Amino acid sequence: MSVEIPKDTWSGSVRTVTLGATAAAGGTRSHTVTVGGHKALPFMHFEQPMAHRPAIALEIRDRRPDDWSPLLLEVWGDAVDDPASWAIAAEKAGADLLVLSLSLTGLNGHPTTPEAAVAAAKAVLKTSGLPLLVFAPGQADLDNQLLVPVAEATKGERLVLGICEDKNYRTIVATAMANGHLISTRTPMDVNLAKQLNILVRDMGIPPDRVLMDPTTGALGYGIEYGYSVMERLRLAALQGDGNTQSPMIVTPGTEAWKAKEAKVGQDVPAAWGDWRERAITWETLTAVALIESGADIVVLRHPESLRRVRVAIDDLMTVPETV
Repeated sequence: MSVEIPKDTWSGSVRTVTLGATAAAGGTRSHTVTVGGHKALPFMHFEQPMAHRPAIALEIRDRRPDDWSPLLLEVWGDAVDDPASWAIAAEKAGADLLVLSLSLTGLNGHPTTPEAAVAAAKAVLKTSGLPLLVFAPGQADLDNQLLVPVAEATKGERLVLGICEDKNYRTIVATAMANGHLISTRTPMDVNLAKQLNILVRDMGIPPDRVLMDPTTGALGYGIEYGYSVMERLRLAALQGDGNTQSPMIVTPGTEAWKAKEAKVGQDVPAAWGDWRERAITWETLTAVALIESGADIVVLRHPESLRRVRVAIDDLMTVPETV
């Protein structure tokens, strides 16, 4: 006796966004990455096939990080001293995308200069063919000072510029539109705030297919339940036809997971916590996989082994079961 599986139908869909530009489109990327386009909840293949699989980005920095775990510095080795070398290593590790995070200060302790930011972005673009996202330190005035020259120096590459927040969205949207780039909006974990910022950036005239949405998340055990719920509600609203929630979602489980004490601390912890390296990688992996299942189109990770495991999970989730 066959059992008929109930199916939902939706009036809306997630927009499609393409990151990067090849030579044919005026850029230098070896290929592009397209996300979004979904017409059902994640991995509900029996309702609608997923248009594009989730993409995995690896985060690299413009200089050796001061605040990264020794486990991360060890696995990347000398590559962390040079963004170009780090980009090559991240591409070899299997990343779909690269996220270049600009530091608040240089090694000399002075604020990062526009010239240094441009040099780092150009070095990464020269050595890797992957589509690139460039994220500023997170201080509105400095972010504007760094992202505008980076956008101008890389015109036509379809970079993703971030982070675009309520304090600085006007400058970032304007430079993205003028130089052929995309933006990544970020709001605290709140559906209405995410919708509001999307309305503000779209009112400036940026095409909807140049907008990614970061609703923010916590790590496993540190608010991920709330972040999961917000992302799920945003996806449901998008499928129900709310045009202000239909941008593909990007989240940064790498940043969040490596701040958690279970990943961060290797000494003076209960023996039951087990091996530090395995625990930390598992924390990042489980955080990322949970967010992918809630609707994330791009996850940004830090450890190459986490990337490998998350890709295996995506492969399994993308497998369409055979029907009898």
